[in-house]
Amino acid sequence: MSDGMDSLRQIFFQECEEQLSELEAGLLDIENGGSDPEIINAVFRAVHSIKGGAGAFALEDLVHFAHVFETVLDEVRKERLSTASPVIDTLLRAADVLADLVRIARDGGAIDQDRYGSVTGELAALSGAEADGGAAEEEESVDDLEFAPLTVDFSFDDAGTEDAGPAVNEFTVTFKPHPSLYASANEPAMLLRELERLGEISVTCETDSVPQLQDLEAEGSYLSWTIVVKTTEDESAVRAVFEFVEDDCDLSIVSAAGEAASSDDVDLEALLNSVRDEPAAEEDAPAAEAASDTEAAADADTRPAEPAPAAAAREESKAAAPKAEAPKSAKSAPADAPQQTIRVDLDRVDRLMNLVGELVINQAMLSQRLSEAGLARSTEVASGLDEFEQLTRDIQEGVMAIRAQPVKSVFQRMPRLVREVAAATGKKVRLVTEGEGTEVDKTVIERLADPLTHMLRNAIDHGLESPEKREAAGKREEGLVRLSAAHRSGRIVIDIADDGAGINRERVRSIAENKGLISPSAQLSDEEVDNLIFLPGFSTASEISDISGRGVGMDVVKRSIQALGGRVSITSRPGEGSTFTLSLPLTLAVLYGMVVTVADQTLVVPLTTIIETLKPKKNDVRGFGGDARVVEIRNSFIPLVDVGHELGFRSRPADPSSGVVLLVESEGGANTALFVDAIQGQRQVVIKSLEENYGRIPGIAAATILGDGRVALILDVDAVVAGARDPQIALAG
Repeated sequence: MSDGMDSLRQIFFQECEEQLSELEAGLLDIENGGSDPEIINAVFRAVHSIKGGAGAFALEDLVHFAHVFETVLDEVRKERLSTASPVIDTLLRAADVLADLVRIARDGGAIDQDRYGSVTGELAALSGAEADGGAAEEEESVDDLEFAPLTVDFSFDDAGTEDAGPAVNEFTVTFKPHPSLYASANEPAMLLRELERLGEISVTCETDSVPQLQDLEAEGSYLSWTIVVKTTEDESAVRAVFEFVEDDCDLSIVSAAGEAASSDDVDLEALLNSVRDEPAAEEDAPAAEAASDTEAAADADTRPAEPAPAAAAREESKAAAPKAEAPKSAKSAPADAPQQTIRVDLDRVDRLMNLVGELVINQAMLSQRLSEAGLARSTEVASGLDEFEQLTRDIQEGVMAIRAQPVKSVFQRMPRLVREVAAATGKKVRLVTEGEGTEVDKTVIERLADPLTHMLRNAIDHGLESPEKREAAGKREEGLVRLSAAHRSGRIVIDIADDGAGINRERVRSIAENKGLISPSAQLSDEEVDNLIFLPGFSTASEISDISGRGVGMDVVKRSIQALGGRVSITSRPGEGSTFTLSLPLTLAVLYGMVVTVADQTLVVPLTTIIETLKPKKNDVRGFGGDARVVEIRNSFIPLVDVGHELGFRSRPADPSSGVVLLVESEGGANTALFVDAIQGQRQVVIKSLEENYGRIPGIAAATILGDGRVALILDVDAVVAGARDPQIALAG
């Protein structure tokens, strides 16, 4: 039983993550001007769901805060509280506290009582401001009258109820849980407590359905409850208590005002199950007609196999089987309902991905053996192997699609970070996100959070000016940070842009020289100066703070991105802002590459970096200062890098006219010509980490296994180009 509870607890926290994401997204939508009532409802449901699940595990702090939070959201939902800037700011802070409470409940730790108490007080003030204000006004008006109260006996038989206070409604609730209600970590006792918050309740537990001990099923559901609720709220408030368990119980809510309609022997439960979404009958409809409609609906729902006398009943009977199983699904499953999903342990998907990788390698080996055997491609064996290759590729793409997830899960963590850094620096910041639905491998997503956090902190702390400086420069007081993602050329590109002051290149160069990172005589372009901020130990902060300034940050970002097989570049304009661009592979499992030969060694160059291939003539290659060479391509001179010489495979550069040139796009978008001896062909290869299995090698990103069983190294294009351009900077970076 303990293992079962642990499993349910784990599911609860997984669902909390989803609810918190929906909560954050909804509040940000409201902050940006969204006025759709469904957004407020979604936000309210997210908090309500967390509260309900937390109650099942006796997480009292979480339950209490969520209740205060949803009370304010209910005021907003009923349009008694606006979503003006101060209110939405409080709601966003409350969402942060709620996320902290969920994390503490899951991982342990202490609650920040000051913050918890402060935000709880703000929420309580919002939910009670209107009532308190009304009471204060009433008290003030009574004091101004200055009269002695008298006891007077009035008769209200014929009088209106205008001054009689809010009317008390009485509802009879019949509630019988299904086993699925308990399986989803819900608890009837919590629902009863929620009803008690609405007013006075009287509860009767029905035990007639409880079987003998020998017939009792551990996961069965036998108890039901009849609750009489006296409250000033309407029926919708009572029904809202059961909003998230409607599909897991039999529920009947009857108002005392509707006794005339329910005085006959009517199966109200069947009526609610079959016509839950239909409008209620008109108050002046005859009781006999209501009873007739009820019986027809009940027949259609409970006796689908029997012929129905009415045409409407015949229509009902066509879909009777699915309705009998889940009569409430029609309410929550519109035409555009979301697809069903299933949670799978990530280790299982990883094992499947590894097996697919081995399948790709074996397919390549079979192709190699077929080629070595000299079999014609037109034979049946070759034809079958082609089909096997296509099937392998389809399986591999299918598994990659399973692992692919939108970057939304990472992007949604950033608004809170922006709020906290903005508050710490005293700046006003607006975060705009784009391309949240862009999908990438889950492993890439998990390792993106830290680099993005570093870069956003730096964009706000160093990039954006203070409100006073922005106004003096003719800018809006509020700074803008844009976080966007998109697919380009088989990679994912993430931009972090700000509209701040841009990079102060003179200061950057001065700091790099003072710290001995570059020589004072070094001739650097603007792009190279900008990239100095990625050197280890570089920092422009004048003092250490919790945000930045410890000399560690952007170099860690670059190493993290390079470890993912990606690259990072900078574009900056003084006075207009800076843009950091991350270019990453869509997956860390496979890639399409060009297999080349360099000094009798076999290398793989990622296909996404190659623009074109060409065979240069002797007249196209020219010397350029020392050992450097350039190649003329369509009236443009492109730096030429001998890959074999750069990696140490040969001591002297080879003759470019004896090999092939690969025109590649490197970090920053610059083009470089890589010289290799020959091209073997294009191939899909499985990526194997060198750092995990051997160690880090400069200029090499990873390794793979070819069809003949040999190990081939996958070239790190950016590292090779950077090393040829400036070995000191490349080694330092």
